[in-house]
Amino acid sequence: MATRENFHENVKPNVLRKFSEDFKRDKVGEIQAGITRISEVCKEYDVSHTAIYKWLYKYSDMKKKTKVVVEQQSDTVKLLMLRQRVADLERSVGQKQIIIDFMEKMIEMAEETYQVDIKKKFGGEPLSGSGKTGKNMHTR
Repeated sequence: MATRENFHENVKPNVLRKFSEDFKRDKVGEIQAGITRISEVCKEYDVSHTAIYKWLYKYSDMKKKTKVVVEQQSDTVKLLMLRQRVADLERSVGQKQIIIDFMEKMIEMAEETYQVDIKKKFGGEPLSGSGKTGKNMHTR
């Protein structure tokens, strides 16, 4: 099989090239099977995208049979599902934030009760919560 470099060495500018029908069918089959992409065939054999699409139209198993139908209902269902997913994620983030705020408050209470600076001792920076908990926060 000719590599891209070898192929381009053999091609002379402004020379009309003709690809056999077997070659075209072969490349269409590779594209349909997902072995290669249209852009790769274009680069590999120095063929225009338009020519490849013509090959696809002419030699494709699905020629003239493929129709894409976009239904408004399917888009609406997808949008509703995405909105529900966003709501679920926002709820999850909110729950996590409540846990973080609770833990910060517990640390603050333990610091006051035991007169120990837990945040400074066991971690770098304190976790950022949804707001201040009432105690003066350390600033740098």
